[in-house]
Amino acid sequence: MTAFVSLKSGHTATEDDLRQLVRSRLAGYKVPKHVKFVDTLPKSPVGKILRRALREPLWEEHT
Repeated sequence: MTAFVSLKSGHTATEDDLRQLVRSRLAGYKVPKHVKFVDTLPKSPVGKILRRALREPLWEEHT
């Protein structure tokens, strides 16, 4: 599982920081194995996050 994270300007976090935060709040199997930092999350005109646009680069890496 991969989590895509867009940090607010002026904030910093590492992949390990985020995993520790999530691990304290969720079950172990729900903790993401990978964390990808992106500048902005792509959204549709309605405001929903376009998950396919986030996943496409990952699919290209595995082919």
